[in-house]
Amino acid sequence: MAKATSSTESMNYVVRGASVNRAALIAARLTARQLRLRQQRRHVARQTGNHPAPFKGRGLSFQQLRAYQGGDEIRHIDWRVTARTTKPHTRVFEEERERPIVICLDQRRPMAFGSRHCFKSVMACHAAALLAWNGLDSNDRVGGLIFSDDRHNEFRPKRSSRAVLHLLNSACEYSERLLQAPAADKQPLSSALEELRRITRPGSSVFILSDFHDYDDQAHKQLLLLSRHNDIVALGINDPLELRLPLQGALPLSDGQQRSVINIDQRLQQHYRDHIAQAQQALQQQLRQLGVVLLPLSTDDDLLEILSREIRLT
Repeated sequence: MAKATSSTESMNYVVRGASVNRAALIAARLTARQLRLRQQRRHVARQTGNHPAPFKGRGLSFQQLRAYQGGDEIRHIDWRVTARTTKPHTRVFEEERERPIVICLDQRRPMAFGSRHCFKSVMACHAAALLAWNGLDSNDRVGGLIFSDDRHNEFRPKRSSRAVLHLLNSACEYSERLLQAPAADKQPLSSALEELRRITRPGSSVFILSDFHDYDDQAHKQLLLLSRHNDIVALGINDPLELRLPLQGALPLSDGQQRSVINIDQRLQQHYRDHIAQAQQALQQQLRQLGVVLLPLSTDDDLLEILSREIRLT
């Protein structure tokens, strides 16, 4: 069972366990209110909402005052400035637009791993809960895509608590299935991103929660198409044991059916660290080319502290 401990004073949110507690994901709504997410956005949706957009029109936020131009609405003329300068001036407003939140949650077999506090799959579910509740409290529509090795569920963005609860309940079901027998099929990340692109409307803020272990050319292509009209944050979830091998010596390994032993020495440790560092650097460079923000997230991190510090959404 995953337990998340939160405190208003210490801002702690440490996830634990190999499975997800539904009650903890629901209770995350109170913790999500502590998040103040801000980021410069490039894209906007068409519907009005609570987020400023680069469109100039009638809205709630005053943008600038300029000389009257043919076609400007008479009701926007600033008569005081016009009288003082003897030249007509009009007010231009910054229109407010909606920012749908779309969460892509990876619950495939490689995510069912953890060496200290929790499984990567559990950390991803809690991160999805915080982002979903925070988006709903900001009056945004929240939806997403949850996928495993053999199936996926899609959720069209909606502005309701019931929709978020439906998404989180499905996340729990997918996480529980990871503790059962492995699926016969293996869905690549590229297929999931293709489905994500199909359900995501332009102007959305997209969060992809995955370990990106099979990020390849096809996945890069799908992410390129998705990034053209949306802002994307990739939360790369990993475990400390994946980044660095344990102490030297004989390490027993098992997949639940077979068992073997690997001898770890200093040379192997260094080779492993170099390989992982190169892979992470390559992923970061590829995502940076697309304008995608990559946020590394470890299973022993304070989730609330990391999200509050690293993600900026406006």
